[in-house]
Amino acid sequence: MDEPDAADPVAETTTPRRAIKSFVLRAGRMGSGQVRAMEELGPAYVLPYAAQPLDEAQAFGRSAPLVLEIGFGMGDATAAIAAALPDTDFLGVEVHSPGVGALLKLIGEQGLANVRIVRHDAVEVLDHMIAPGSLGGVHVFFPDPWHKKKHNKRRLIQPDFVARLCTRLAPGGYLHCATDWQPYAEQMLEVLSAEPALRNTAEGYAPRPHYRPLTKFERRGLKLGHGVWDLVFQRV
Repeated sequence: MDEPDAADPVAETTTPRRAIKSFVLRAGRMGSGQVRAMEELGPAYVLPYAAQPLDEAQAFGRSAPLVLEIGFGMGDATAAIAAALPDTDFLGVEVHSPGVGALLKLIGEQGLANVRIVRHDAVEVLDHMIAPGSLGGVHVFFPDPWHKKKHNKRRLIQPDFVARLCTRLAPGGYLHCATDWQPYAEQMLEVLSAEPALRNTAEGYAPRPHYRPLTKFERRGLKLGHGVWDLVFQRV
């Protein structure tokens, strides 16, 4: 995702046994190009949610390493990474229609064959569509930081969710998180460091990997002196 509020994680509520959701659904206006892309490219590139493991070879027409991106926002970073890594397949999970339409538009403009989209809650996709040990990587870029302290528990990167991600990562697979909110970066580092199935690839925060492009929002923030923190951990 390429805006700080593109994915809006919500942790468990006080209601017993209520399902966790990875987002807050917000209204958004779709442009004509996004609507057209949804109509023309959606049938080929948007996969229906199904409570059964994804047949990756059928979905992508080949066998290749698979990276899951949770909350891709308007899809700029997703498209850039997919173009730079044509030998890797990318499954983007996003619930917001404008973002889905925007990424489909980029797929059409750039001829990207290695991207598929599921428009559904990422937690349910992870639990039901992703087979254990099947992922080469997971990207979580600029999730909602939930700035207020009383809302910190709603952040996506929590011990239980990270443990679930680890079950889907293949040995040697990676989890790459990025945030521009320092308190969230500190929490991410603490949570990821405490997960026994992961090891940090850096001493603390990682340099921005070559494949992750700078977003327009990120460039603006850096010009204003705002920091950005990348964390890259590997499945042991």
